[in-house]
Amino acid sequence: MANDFFMWFIIFWVCVLLFFMSVGGYFMFRKFIKVLPKEDGKSKLDWQNHYVDSSRHLWTADSKAFLDQLVSPVPTAFRDIAKHSIAARIGQVALEANAEEVTRAHCIEGYILATPKRDYRSLTSFLEKQEIDYSAYRHLLS
Repeated sequence: MANDFFMWFIIFWVCVLLFFMSVGGYFMFRKFIKVLPKEDGKSKLDWQNHYVDSSRHLWTADSKAFLDQLVSPVPTAFRDIAKHSIAARIGQVALEANAEEVTRAHCIEGYILATPKRDYRSLTSFLEKQEIDYSAYRHLLS
């Protein structure tokens, strides 16, 4: 009886550990893919860092606070990573527009462009709940 219980206990923990290692491996693989260089020799993370550094002087206190508001629905464990990638996309939008500062319009456009299509439903419900007008950028959601 005790041997059967111990055997099932070990089998249970082996399955749990395999599951957690699989999940961790999946996320490590996704991170590895982001680090691989593209055709231009820079990886996705290199470009994100470039846009964040190049647009750092364009950010105002209002645009930083608005970015914090936009990333508030992201779980705390992933918020810093999401904030960095969204800020990179917003910086790219502002730099391509030759803007003198990052505005709320740049933030909304960059936020939509940085969000994966599978999350558009939650993105639009969040923007509507926060009463943020995104009507000028509806074409980006299709």
